[in-house]
Amino acid sequence: MLLNEFDPNPKGMYDPSILHEPIKNFPKTCVSFFSYRYMQEFVEKYKPEVIAEFGTSVMPFFPVYKINYKGEDIAVVQAMVGEPLQVGNFDELIFMGVKNFLLIGSCGCLEKNIEEYSLIVPTSALRDEGTSFHYQPASDEIELEKEVVLVVENTLKDLGLKYAKGKTWTTDAIFRETKDKVERRRAQGAITVDMECAGMAAVAKFRDVHFAQIFYGADDLSLDEYDARGIIDNKGLLENAKIIPIGIECAYNMAKHFGENLKKKSKTKKACKNKAKTSKTIKTCNKSKNKFKGE
Repeated sequence: MLLNEFDPNPKGMYDPSILHEPIKNFPKTCVSFFSYRYMQEFVEKYKPEVIAEFGTSVMPFFPVYKINYKGEDIAVVQAMVGEPLQVGNFDELIFMGVKNFLLIGSCGCLEKNIEEYSLIVPTSALRDEGTSFHYQPASDEIELEKEVVLVVENTLKDLGLKYAKGKTWTTDAIFRETKDKVERRRAQGAITVDMECAGMAAVAKFRDVHFAQIFYGADDLSLDEYDARGIIDNKGLLENAKIIPIGIECAYNMAKHFGENLKKKSKTKKACKNKAKTSKTIKTCNKSKNKFKGE
């Protein structure tokens, strides 16, 4: 199988560095919404600054927005449907300077008790797709970073919000979610189905950055017959636009948490360097003393 042919070389022939330059003072944290309506609502409410853009000659160019929330700069971008596009954009944003990334969008529900628009935090993803295999060695499943998931969970709890958490099934083929496959994935523990999570988790591990995702329940695949619920006409979507401030609050806590960890690591590293310098100086002094004694 070609998907077993993982190459750990971090640089591709065609690389984000060909498209962009690293951007000075680029926000370290980014939140991305799939819903175009949510993005419109965000722009109207927050009046963000445009700091960059990404896209290609065959796709529209999308702006990268920036807001300052409680003293933290946070980038906000439109998410793309499907792993190749979304993962490519993620890789570009990492090159620009992003270290913490939160992705927010809908998912299919594989359990009857997951209501429409209810929140779900994925903890791992079944890799029934292709993109993730170019960023991590082959396996059936990939786990999301526990520390990041915990930050998101704690934020939702602090906001008094109920949520489910568990495994998602990431697939490339939206029209091939057959009844038998749904049952097999449920038997493997999946409670939702999506199209990007496995690839995003793989990129985060490969590039050594932090990634988390929040789903809101959409269509229902748990029944004998498919139930689209509001996924086709998007009824109730704007009424549930509370996901925007929820996402920004989660992104803020990710920035704060990992920013503080980075400062601690930096202080520890500096202390270790100073200790090593002091130790080296003492050794040099002792050698000098011994030399003088010998004379």
